[in-house]
Amino acid sequence: MVTTSDHDAMRYAAGNPAALCTIVGIEGSFSRRCGAQLAVGADETIVGDMADNCLDAELGSQAVAAMRTGKVKLLRYGTGSPFIDFRLPCGSGLDILIDPAPDRALLARCVDELQARREAVLALPVPAGGKAGLLRERSYIPALRLVVLGSGPECAALQRLAEAQGVAVEWREPRRGLALNQWPSDLQTDRWTAIVLLFHDHEWEHALLEWALRTPAFYLGAQGGAPARADRRERLLAGGHGEGEIERLRSPIGLIPSARDSGVLALSILADVVGAYEALHPHR
Repeated sequence: MVTTSDHDAMRYAAGNPAALCTIVGIEGSFSRRCGAQLAVGADETIVGDMADNCLDAELGSQAVAAMRTGKVKLLRYGTGSPFIDFRLPCGSGLDILIDPAPDRALLARCVDELQARREAVLALPVPAGGKAGLLRERSYIPALRLVVLGSGPECAALQRLAEAQGVAVEWREPRRGLALNQWPSDLQTDRWTAIVLLFHDHEWEHALLEWALRTPAFYLGAQGGAPARADRRERLLAGGHGEGEIERLRSPIGLIPSARDSGVLALSILADVVGAYEALHPHR
């Protein structure tokens, strides 16, 4: 799930006795980011993944052994590793930290911060002898939230697709949560919220765009053909919005040009939103 898997291991370790494995260095390329985590419970439950079942199992064994001794481990896999059984793509190398007893109070604090839609930071106990450049703090950002304003099958398809991926969605329709020429004063947004306007009757979007441009949302998009886009731009300029503000608005919306099917448009929009959200991640 695109919004939660980045936090799953940390959340598990906050609520259960567990070791926490973190990629703190990547040499070359790898299919997980620096900061990716795996939790290993006292009962050998594994939460998270490092993109390789064999590596997950190996880390599970190493974590259980570390929990017995209580000692932090900094292990190298791939290039320069003593573990010759683990070959990584293109001669890559991974440095993985195993904390056998992470501070659960600090982890719980990270969980609380994320729940409150605030960023969180976890210090990593990299040994003093660890090489320069290793990750020493793991940063987390709140999960992606999607606000959909509009009506029709495109909205329903986008909601279904997003929720299937674990994305929290709030959908407001005309006369069902939205009023013409009024701002939605009860809608909460933040820097990890995407706002998507999907109206065929563009009269409904005028006040909503005024509102949306004043929010901190990281993504703002609206559907509409060339005439609708030109009219929208003129209205926004006449309303006192500068070019920089107007450039925040993505229109045409989505990654697939001229999508004519509601399901294709939903996929196109969600892929664009998720891509923009991934660009916000502190460990890219």
